Amino acid sequence: MARFLVRIAAFPVLLAACSEGGPPGADSTATPAASGDSPPTFQVDPTWPREFPNDWILGSITSVFVDDRDHVWITHLPETLTPEEISAVQDPPIGECCVPAPVVLEIDPQGNVVQAWGDPATQDVSEFPRNSHGLFIDHNGNVWIGTYRHHRVMKFTRDGQHLMTLGEYDVNGGSSDTALLGGPAGIWVDPETNEVFVADGYRNRRVIVFDGDTGAYLRHWGAYGESPDDEAAYDYGARTVDSPFPPQFSTVHDLMGSADGLIYVADRRGNRIQVFRRDGTYVTEKTIAPLTRASGSAFVIALSPDAAQQWLYLADGTNHKVWILRRSDLEVVGEFGRGGRQVGQFLRPHGMSVDSRGNIYVGEASTGRRVQKFAVGG
Repeated sequence: MARFLVRIAAFPVLLAACSEGGPPGADSTATPAASGDSPPTFQVDPTWPREFPNDWILGSITSVFVDDRDHVWITHLPETLTPEEISAVQDPPIGECCVPAPVVLEIDPQGNVVQAWGDPATQDVSEFPRNSHGLFIDHNGNVWIGTYRHHRVMKFTRDGQHLMTLGEYDVNGGSSDTALLGGPAGIWVDPETNEVFVADGYRNRRVIVFDGDTGAYLRHWGAYGESPDDEAAYDYGARTVDSPFPPQFSTVHDLMGSADGLIYVADRRGNRIQVFRRDGTYVTEKTIAPLTRASGSAFVIALSPDAAQQWLYLADGTNHKVWILRRSDLEVVGEFGRGGRQVGQFLRPHGMSVDSRGNIYVGEASTGRRVQKFAVGG
């Protein structure tokens, strides 16, 4: 079946760019990320992105990633849109607007859609990332996307041609299986070794690593670098400030590698970040908002683009904010955002990435369903 690919050259812009009286940092001359002892500050840019073409609308945004061109990539879940939201495609149509956007969108720094691909209506599940979750564009320009409900990580070309699949559709063998996945949620590819690190954590409780060319299994580990145990129990709802830390991962939701050889893992419901060397050796951990219940506080990790990667950002989808940590000691030094539907507010921030200037892009998985740009230095 033919791939679904839409390329966008230009389309009418309905939101005017900021004038000199607009929000600070809303144009391409935004101040680079802070490099001293003071953490960076951010201000939302309400003009980004620009109007989508074709009456497209986004469902729950699962992932956001900024590539080496400072293009922002988004994956979302069209299946979360209600008939009223996509009334134009009902049979018969019940209204004039709107149409679900393709699963994957690429947006340029000015906020224009460059291309989009992935169509559940015309493609077989072997060709597109159904229930997409986790997104990474590697050093070779390959696009890696997880499919958390269907236990796969899929590798594509930049324009959506399917290259390889890790795991098997709807098959999970548990955290000790070296070929199958169990709810992969986040991806990072090492530019030096071309190893693919997967946060395999909606069903399984581990980080697993594959060869990026062949897909061969390399290694895996659980919390504290130990073997994962799928049968271990922990009462997260009864957790207090004096409770021992969970001995196993809860929801291994995201991971990010740093330039100095560390892997930062977001254990979502565990309310923590665990740090490892790339071979799986445990280094340290940091708990964030430890009494956060429900889905937990540790959703998605991003690092500042300065050479030292001084700042670590953690999207918190339960407390609806982004935490700012000093990476050297993982101390919380700031935050931005709060719950709400207004500009600059969040409902379940679930995807996040940083561009080369230090601007942060955050996507929402709840009913906000927006991706917002936060300009550094605002």
